[in-house]
Amino acid sequence: MSRTPSSDTGTLPVVEPELDDAAAASDEASIETDAPTARTGLIRRLAASVADPVLRILVIATLISRVGRGVFLTVTVLYFTLIVGLAAHEVAVVLAAASAAGVLSSLAGGWLADRMSARRLLVVLSTLDGIGLICYVFAGDFVTALIIAVVVGAVEQAANSTRMAIIARAFDGEARVHARAVLRTVTNLSIAVGSGIGALALVAGTADAYRWIIAGAGVMYLLGVTQLVRLPASVDAPSRPLSPPVTTKTGSTDVAASARSERRALRAHSPWRDPRYLALTALSAIFGMQFGVSEVGVPLWIANETAAPEVLVAAVLILNTIIVVFFQVPLSRGTHDLRKAGRVSAWAAWLMVAACLAYASAAGLSVGFAIAVILVAALAHAFAEVLSQAGGWGLSFELADPLRAGTYQGVFGMGYSVGALAAPLVVTSTALTLGLGGWAILAAIFLASGLGTWAIARSAVRAAARVGAAAA
Repeated sequence: MSRTPSSDTGTLPVVEPELDDAAAASDEASIETDAPTARTGLIRRLAASVADPVLRILVIATLISRVGRGVFLTVTVLYFTLIVGLAAHEVAVVLAAASAAGVLSSLAGGWLADRMSARRLLVVLSTLDGIGLICYVFAGDFVTALIIAVVVGAVEQAANSTRMAIIARAFDGEARVHARAVLRTVTNLSIAVGSGIGALALVAGTADAYRWIIAGAGVMYLLGVTQLVRLPASVDAPSRPLSPPVTTKTGSTDVAASARSERRALRAHSPWRDPRYLALTALSAIFGMQFGVSEVGVPLWIANETAAPEVLVAAVLILNTIIVVFFQVPLSRGTHDLRKAGRVSAWAAWLMVAACLAYASAAGLSVGFAIAVILVAALAHAFAEVLSQAGGWGLSFELADPLRAGTYQGVFGMGYSVGALAAPLVVTSTALTLGLGGWAILAAIFLASGLGTWAIARSAVRAAARVGAAAA
């Protein structure tokens, strides 16, 4: 038993006096086994975190498929430029179109997950995703690359929404946020491994090397599907109707009237009729633009506006990955509670403000000071990312109507897709164009969205308290 204060009573657990001698003997005996225990402790914790069979299936599938995603992300831009022969503006159009396709498909994936078997839908979408990646080896011009990118982008986001619907149904409370945190940790690890594999194609530099490595990425996706087919039927949407069947005067079921009643019930539980959830989605999408800061703003700022070496970009990415891998799961604990989810969202906002101002202050400093300041900013940025994700997951699950879990998660995912689409333009037009003033604008945007999320959480807590009081 841990000798930390109890979360319920604030007191220490009592150890019976007659057990002291036995405890001391046990402590002496444990000295000989402490070393192997320390070595195996991390392994046991990792194994315990995926003890649930559904989570274990999702983790293994993610571990396999996201290695393929890491491979693909590493070689995409250079493959389009050097092998397919696209101009820089054509590459930008292809990537933007793929992101735009994901906006509507995020919603469609969640909507479909409420109306058919979510596990079968995820298997189909993941299979199409893998086949789509393999099809990139046949891209020979702008139009072909554009079509493949749009299809793959749409399928990928639809699959993400379906996966979130499965998590929402398969787990409750803290277990849902834990599952999401574990999957994000595994995703980061797998993409890091895939990036290393993708570097092999960059070293070889030949068209065949690029095509073989991309085909291998698609095969990794298809291998992940072999795990998804093992998901149980319990992750599917409930088959019972939301409204009772309408009967005629003779007692028979009026099929047409029952269908209309079911559609009205579905609309009554629609996220589009939930202004609080829509506000949460919008604010989360705005804060989600912090990914654009790390992917676009920071690399270009380091290269063009500071004295720091460009290799620092890789160091910043590695630091971010380490923080996510080691802290996403522990810092996500308890964020199923609306109060804590709101608090960590506010902390993330203030950390992001500090990160933006620190990034801005690196301009004009000497090499050593610039490196130090950027690393401090990247540290604050990484923890802001971890906390914002934890808070967002908790709120997106807990504030959603469980009867329409898929559609709610689809709307939330669509918001993130919109934020990702807007991020490069927003970051470029603020920080990279206006310098210090632009970074200050970004800081204000992140602060407003994070504190707005905190306010939504507080409002939801008060509303729940009123409902509980009325019920009592």
